[in-house]
Amino acid sequence: MKKARQIAERDDLRAEYEFDYSNAVRGKYYRRLFKEGANVVVLDPDVARAFRTSAAVNDALRVLLKASETARRVTGKSR
Repeated sequence: MKKARQIAERDDLRAEYEFDYSNAVRGKYYRRLFKEGANVVVLDPDVARAFRTSAAVNDALRVLLKASETARRVTGKSR
């Protein structure tokens, strides 16, 4: 019991969780992100105020897509 208590009282992380930040590279995947493409969209401030979460933006866009599909079906092909 004493040994378990001593281990629990330590503030240090286990060796496998320690990370040496001196070897870190800033922006390591930056170029690859833009090369492969990213689904990041920056909203204008007025639009961002209307949609607080990404889920709200997705819901609004799905409604818009559904409405546009319905509008296309109603008009149909011209003869």
